[in-house]
Amino acid sequence: MKVKLVISYDGTDYSGWQVQPNKNTIQGQLESAIFSLTGEKVRVTGSGRTDAGVHAERQVACFNVKTESIPAEKYYLALNTILPPDVKVIESSLIEEDFHPVKCAKKKTYVYSFYLSNVELPLKERYAVKISQDLNLSEMQAAARLIEGEHDFKAFCSSGSSVLTTVREIYSVKIEKVENDLKIYVTGNGFLYNMVRIICGTLLKIGEGKLDKNVILEMFKNLKRERGGRTLPAKALKLLNVEYR
Repeated sequence: MKVKLVISYDGTDYSGWQVQPNKNTIQGQLESAIFSLTGEKVRVTGSGRTDAGVHAERQVACFNVKTESIPAEKYYLALNTILPPDVKVIESSLIEEDFHPVKCAKKKTYVYSFYLSNVELPLKERYAVKISQDLNLSEMQAAARLIEGEHDFKAFCSSGSSVLTTVREIYSVKIEKVENDLKIYVTGNGFLYNMVRIICGTLLKIGEGKLDKNVILEMFKNLKRERGGRTLPAKALKLLNVEYR
């Protein structure tokens, strides 16, 4: 049978989603827990490979298992008795055999978090990046609108990616500020390596007045990574949700 999982995790102490030799990974934790329950070595396929230090609120994954001694809808309870405190399955269900967490995904939403402060705040620093000045939100929002749509995002991709195409569609980029907390929500049909962190780094520079919003158009035209902002730290990025057809 094929089991679908919805997983929440704090990625701080992990080398990302994907299994790697001698590395602590989310995929590795899940596969080890399933083996402990069933005695079967399975491959857990996720909706995307979150990088080292990136978190997830609702990551989607699935696996095939021969034994049916544990009902699909009970797997989340069984797995959570084995998984560490920073990785938990919040839902499990039986899914059709043709379901694929990547190919069947309609859209994904990531959120990047900042906080405004003169000093690092311990209760925020683990999951957000400190900014020390108020940002020009209207300029950031104008730049965000330029990012929306279908574009070649090669300039928003770190080296090391081996994808066939760098064209992606971004459905929305929303910026929300509540008191001293600032969040950038990015929803799209797919993302390149470090793409959201580079988008947010570029928007941050625009908000600080260090870049003009039209740098976005230049990056789409010239496909030059150097024109944009830095790749922001992974700790403030969270996969919020994955929607399916």
